[in-house]
Amino acid sequence: MNGGWVRRLVWTAAALGVAGAFAWALAPKPALVDLATIARAPLEVTVEDEGVTRIREVYTISAPTSGRMQRSPLTVGDAVVANQTVVARFEPGDPVFLDARTRRVAEAAVEAAKSGVALAETQVDQARSQLAFARSDLRRATELAEHRTIAERTLEKARLDVASGESAVASALATLEVRRRELESARAQLIQPGEGSERSAACCIDVRAPVSGRVLRIIAESEQVVAAGSPLVEIGDPGDLEIVVDLLSRDAVRVVPGAMARIESWGGEESLAARVRRVEPTGFTKVSALGIEEQRVKVVLDFADRPEKWSRLGHVFRIVARIVVWRGDDEIGVPIGALFRSGETWAVFVLRDGRAALRPIEIGERNQRFARILSGLAEGDRVILHPSDAIRDGTRADPRPE
Repeated sequence: MNGGWVRRLVWTAAALGVAGAFAWALAPKPALVDLATIARAPLEVTVEDEGVTRIREVYTISAPTSGRMQRSPLTVGDAVVANQTVVARFEPGDPVFLDARTRRVAEAAVEAAKSGVALAETQVDQARSQLAFARSDLRRATELAEHRTIAERTLEKARLDVASGESAVASALATLEVRRRELESARAQLIQPGEGSERSAACCIDVRAPVSGRVLRIIAESEQVVAAGSPLVEIGDPGDLEIVVDLLSRDAVRVVPGAMARIESWGGEESLAARVRRVEPTGFTKVSALGIEEQRVKVVLDFADRPEKWSRLGHVFRIVARIVVWRGDDEIGVPIGALFRSGETWAVFVLRDGRAALRPIEIGERNQRFARILSGLAEGDRVILHPSDAIRDGTRADPRPE
């Protein structure tokens, strides 16, 4: 009798053990989740975009006159000294080609000038003849006046005629010189390109650097004929750099002058400090790499670090700027990976007593990693990161082993 009860108890215990094992095997296991603990820490919100460095004052030196520019004596990067370094040298250009009509007109002008010279020479001979006659008449009048044979007025008239004759000769000679110069001018109109190209020591114009700095770009390098006002060389001071960033207009409205920024991806190991100097009030349209039209605004920044830290940067170097638009030194933040939308509000799952609890929250400023908590979470709460569809309110969950 006792042996039967013992066997029954053993079989019952075995059956209950097997049933419990099946129940444990079929029961849902707690989900393994990644957790983050809510804590207080500094929180910073930035806007980021690519930009370039540029020299504040770039001087473009232009041709002062039309002419032939000799080959540039400079190369990019050369140092120049204000009012000393010659950046370009000009010499007169060749005359233009003459077409048939222009040449015929110029030849006619030469012949007319020759005739004018001949006429002026005849006038000189005539004036000299009249002067010789007036002088002989004055000698006779002087002899007669010594014997008181003629009146004093007649002697004065003879002297006046001599003075008038001398003036007439001088005038005729001056007219002859004018006609000769007109002939030279007319002949100069017939000079073709390549004729009379000998250079004079004083023929050239030297253009000197207006400021000290370095050559940034040589626009006209080879010897060539340039027109007045043509750009030749760009000069600037590499030590006078600023930063220009093209921000989306919706980001630019959040930036204020004086805001701090970090310059990254510029080639150095450490980021550089900068400060916003100006947000331009006018936007412009820029087409992105995807072909989308974007409204952009230029934001100008100044370096806040010592020049030695950014001395390797130059004109139009690419950088990435992170501009601070908000900062809190002691804020409760939640990782962005824990957030999701629940209806019209933001929510997170909080792990409490081994189960996931849905918690609606209100957030403020946020960056790429954290969001500022306004309500709904407290310091020390543990939230589930990147919750999957298997996580619901009340789901059993265990921390994932590290």
